Amino acid sequence: MNGYDIRRPTEGDAEAIHELVAEHDTEVLGKPDATLEDVAEVLGELDLATDGWLVHQGDRLAGWGWACPKGTSDNVDIDVQARDEAVVAWLWERVLERAVEIARDLGHAQARVDIGIYREDVALQAAAKERGLAVATSFHRMRIDNGDDHGGHAGAAEPETPPGVIVESGEPDQERLCTAHRIQQEGFARHFGFVPKTFEEWVSDMEASSASDWSQLLIARVDGEPAAMLLGTNHFVSDEDCGYVRTLAVLPAFRGRGLGKLLLRTAFAADARRGRTGTILHVDSNNVTPALDLYLSTGMRQVLAIDAWRADLPTGLPTGPATSDEAD
Repeated sequence: MNGYDIRRPTEGDAEAIHELVAEHDTEVLGKPDATLEDVAEVLGELDLATDGWLVHQGDRLAGWGWACPKGTSDNVDIDVQARDEAVVAWLWERVLERAVEIARDLGHAQARVDIGIYREDVALQAAAKERGLAVATSFHRMRIDNGDDHGGHAGAAEPETPPGVIVESGEPDQERLCTAHRIQQEGFARHFGFVPKTFEEWVSDMEASSASDWSQLLIARVDGEPAAMLLGTNHFVSDEDCGYVRTLAVLPAFRGRGLGKLLLRTAFAADARRGRTGTILHVDSNNVTPALDLYLSTGMRQVLAIDAWRADLPTGLPTGPATSDEAD
């Protein structure tokens, strides 16, 4: 593009990228939504030599975009953020081309491309629609503040554990980590965007984030059998002073017994003891289980909606057995 300088990002670009992202978030939401640590985490997940672009106009960062594979599946996450329309168009072309290349190199006949877009971001929605993407599901950001009392559930109240149920907490050993991984993989198998991970891959992904904290892992056992898990992190501590439930999973055989609510309220109480204002999580509104109703029943409220836009793009390879997710 004439008048612009284009190069690959480095980890040292995190602050400049965060400034761009924070400016965009403020225009759309009225305040920044991503932290510097969030940007650094994204950079850490990318192959910076091939999967990201920075566009400068003089000393000013005009835009950035990236495409990131999900394991060896045909799923590829993308993002585009830019100040200028010309940069937006150029970056969209690059990230979609790269998504197709990634899926082709992995042997897939299609690239299943996903991008999360705030419900208020009409410009990015229009750009996605113009390029053939459509809303596949929506994620709601839910929040409860300590001291809230909606429907009789106070955010900081310690729940009673039903007979026959034990909740394990604290720094986990190898066996509990393996148990948590198994529950997470089985519990999320039909969720939007789910891609199976080995135990080593799962642990590596969790520990790659500076917000990771294994001491926030909870496991519920029913009559000694592993049944449900919850993993909290520190993703929203620096900006919202809140705990974050990154993962909540209940094995299919144990659903409908109140284990999800038990682990949530246990996490709320733990966040209160840590002195945090409240607890945040994200939920797929089209989840195969009634998750949204579960969170509402604990007193959580919706504070933000993010739509997942998706397109299946052919790579030119012959069509084989389906490899993408049914849901995450």
